Amino acid sequence: MTNRWFDYGFRVQPHHTDYGGIVWHGTYVQWMEAARVECLRALEFAFEDFVKAGYDLPVIDLQLRYHQPLILGAKGLVRTRLDIQRSVRMNWLYEIYDTTEDAQKLCITGQVLLVPIDISKRKIVRHLPPELQPMLDSLYQYFVD
Repeated sequence: MTNRWFDYGFRVQPHHTDYGGIVWHGTYVQWMEAARVECLRALEFAFEDFVKAGYDLPVIDLQLRYHQPLILGAKGLVRTRLDIQRSVRMNWLYEIYDTTEDAQKLCITGQVLLVPIDISKRKIVRHLPPELQPMLDSLYQYFVD
């Protein structure tokens, strides 16, 4: 079994940083979400389709560990993958790298836990409806193969 990662690249812009040219901590969370949404889209699991079906995926837990900062002008890479759990909860793992030079430097590790909710009932969904389960199964399959 392999653990496949999805890669999402970016460059640090002025609006991502504090006055010292260091990436502001909240920006890492934005990049993590962008990587997760683009990963889902690449796997034909558009987040907006999930919402149109009456569901949302709010964050219920977020953890970050800072190893070193990214700075203004740096090239970066978010690597993300779904931790295989066979449940409706989605635990996404992240690594954020500075790729400005040839060697990748690990800057951030993190994880985000999402749970599906029924938007109309505002309740956590314990089992996905049959029409949505194949989407979750295909996500898990991608990250296992």
